[in-house]
Amino acid sequence: MNINIITLFPEIFEALNYGLLGQAINREDIKINIYNLRKHQINRHGQVDDKPYGGGEGMVLMAEPLEKSLKDIPVEILGKIINLSPQGKLLNHEKSKELSSLKSITIISGRYEGIDERFISQYVDEEISIGDFVLSGGEFAALSLIDSISRFIPGVIGNKNSVDLDSLSQGFLKGPVFTRPENFNSEPIPEILLSGDHAKIQEWKDKQALIRTFERRPELLKSIKLTKKQKKLLEDLASKRIL
Repeated sequence: MNINIITLFPEIFEALNYGLLGQAINREDIKINIYNLRKHQINRHGQVDDKPYGGGEGMVLMAEPLEKSLKDIPVEILGKIINLSPQGKLLNHEKSKELSSLKSITIISGRYEGIDERFISQYVDEEISIGDFVLSGGEFAALSLIDSISRFIPGVIGNKNSVDLDSLSQGFLKGPVFTRPENFNSEPIPEILLSGDHAKIQEWKDKQALIRTFERRPELLKSIKLTKKQKKLLEDLASKRIL
């Protein structure tokens, strides 16, 4: 997969060169192509932004340098053009999976008060937000987007089951997990996990995932088709909360 990034701060993306993602880049399972917006500065001062029309605080990235940077990217690897913005649709598990199936994407990492709306209307295919909060720049959002996409690309994660069992992969949050020692500060791990009964262990894990989702992200349950058994458990949990 080709991932093109237009940015004012290419150095930030050196973080991609570590861990499983870095190994995938070395194998060329993923190709990261960085395009420095400063290459198309409008004057010797390195300017790529200007004051907004109509007044307001902060600066706005200009359309012309963005357009020129976009045209630096070979058309055959341009792919879907994504602008990272608090105004975009919230990134979720399904969107990351959808984007991972594409051969190429181009990410615009905005800065300051945003980018000229005319560039968005003329070139951007989709706007994405990674959450209802504001960052100092789109580069950090881009890192999160790239990492979430990469997990679905064959070969990046060695154990595919790990991806299949991630939080949100089935719509639920992942339940609690434990490792050695069996007893930590007088708190033992649940006995069921030592039983060796894989069917009962899986049943326990599924139940814990449902409980954790109900307690921490109940809105996720609206989009999940629950079994009668799961519905009964949720009713019991809800009644206990009321009591």
